[in-house]
Amino acid sequence: MLGHRYLHYDVFTRRPLAGNQLAVFPEAAGLDPTLMQRIALEMAFPETTFILPPETDDTDVRMRIFTPRRELPMAGHPTVGSTFALANEGVIGPERDRLVFGLGVGPTSVSLEWAGDELAFAWMRQPLPEFGPLIEDEDRDDVAAALGVDPGDIAPGLPIQVVSSGLSVLLVPIETRRAVDAVTFELAGMRPIFARHRLDDLPVFIFSLETGHDDATAYSRMFAPAFGIPEDPATGGASGPLGAYLVRHGAIPCEDTAQMVSLQGVKMGRPSRVHMAISSASTDGEITSVEVGGASVLVGEGTLYL
Repeated sequence: MLGHRYLHYDVFTRRPLAGNQLAVFPEAAGLDPTLMQRIALEMAFPETTFILPPETDDTDVRMRIFTPRRELPMAGHPTVGSTFALANEGVIGPERDRLVFGLGVGPTSVSLEWAGDELAFAWMRQPLPEFGPLIEDEDRDDVAAALGVDPGDIAPGLPIQVVSSGLSVLLVPIETRRAVDAVTFELAGMRPIFARHRLDDLPVFIFSLETGHDDATAYSRMFAPAFGIPEDPATGGASGPLGAYLVRHGAIPCEDTAQMVSLQGVKMGRPSRVHMAISSASTDGEITSVEVGGASVLVGEGTLYL
């Protein structure tokens, strides 16, 4: 049997046993995609990443990302966590201020912030947002039922909308933090709504602007059972769309760059802080960049024998 070494990180946190779990296989050359998918199922973390040699001159490494059920073209917490893993492995050091991953969506840049020889923070640049279908007002009662809350718990003034910055998610604004915590998501209840709008079984990201913290913008939860993730404690791939959505709809002012923080995973006992930086043009308000960032901590390592 061959041994395949992996690293276990908690992402979007600075302390162990919080944030979002990630398994990183730092030397994955030779593993085929079918085996990668089976390994991701075995690891049973929200995502598992496999680091490979670069395929193009404009990238530093290639990376493949798998949930227990499928491969993803891009995801936030795997990219941030894998950046910390590469720093821990000595692949990158403080002489570098940028790392470029080859992902399914193409070259993806990560800005690096160092504290001495230790990587302190990583900012992932995401694709520019695409604002998709709006869920009509007449569907709000059905959305509320699928979330197990009253229709009045869905916040007025902001739409229910599909947004993507590399990963399409359905964003649902909720009036209060208490109502966010009360949500009991049922994919079966959402499927008729998805079908009416010709949507796949998308991840559903709920949030409230009532956070209970002066240094936070949104209090959020994310559900992706179709990806094998009943609930995700920290989701960079959904936080980028959230930040873009809040700027697009005027919930957060943005004269140049809006800095935001999403609190996630609290209900799961894995509190996470996902930072967002959304830049827009001063002339027409068009969003010009989406970045998601955070810290990560190594909590374990091991060897998988196959």
